[in-house]
Amino acid sequence: MADVEEPIAEPAPEEPEAEEAEEEEEEAAEEEEAEEEEFAAVGGATEVKLFGKWSFDDIEVRDISLEDYIACKGDHAVYLPHTAGRYQMKRFRKASCPIVERLVCCLMKKGRNNGKKLQACRIVQHTLEIIHLLTDQNPIQVIVDAIINSGPREDSTRVGGAGVVRRQAVDMSPFRRVNYALFLLATGAREASFRNLKTMGECLAEELINAARGSSNSYAIKKKDEIERVSKSNR
Repeated sequence: MADVEEPIAEPAPEEPEAEEAEEEEEEAAEEEEAEEEEFAAVGGATEVKLFGKWSFDDIEVRDISLEDYIACKGDHAVYLPHTAGRYQMKRFRKASCPIVERLVCCLMKKGRNNGKKLQACRIVQHTLEIIHLLTDQNPIQVIVDAIINSGPREDSTRVGGAGVVRRQAVDMSPFRRVNYALFLLATGAREASFRNLKTMGECLAEELINAARGSSNSYAIKKKDEIERVSKSNR
């Protein structure tokens, strides 16, 4: 009788399901660790960026007299220029309003634009993007420089009574300089964009860049020079 080869028993293959389950558990554990690290990084982040892009850390107010009235550092750094603060309840409280938010509020002029703060925020956001593209600088710094350059340092007031009235030159306070600069910048941008193909954001960006450079192409700089010239003649 011929010998019959007995089949050699092969080792049973390991179950693939067990291996896959182990790999999935390891991947899940790694993902959880990564999420925890990411959460820790986000939670520990202290830098506040306007619109998630523009940092307030390196902003410099080059005029020492306006440092207290241009709120752009420390507690005044915000993610969005819409704090819903009650800045009109008390005198001088609006000095603590973030300076970019004050610019946003200045854009809500002429009855049809009253209260449209989200629209104004969007315009300012587009403006910041355009300024960064044209100057390659932090746009918040450009806004601060524009405000410093646009505020008149001297004005003239009416003095006298009983039919005898003359104008007398007076110094302008730092707070009023900031207020007047914001008014002139917003007015210049609004007039430039009216009945024009350029958008409000483009006109505002152009106005801010010219004002920051001290260029006479800026409406605010021209008005400031005119006010100071008149007051000089009334000294």
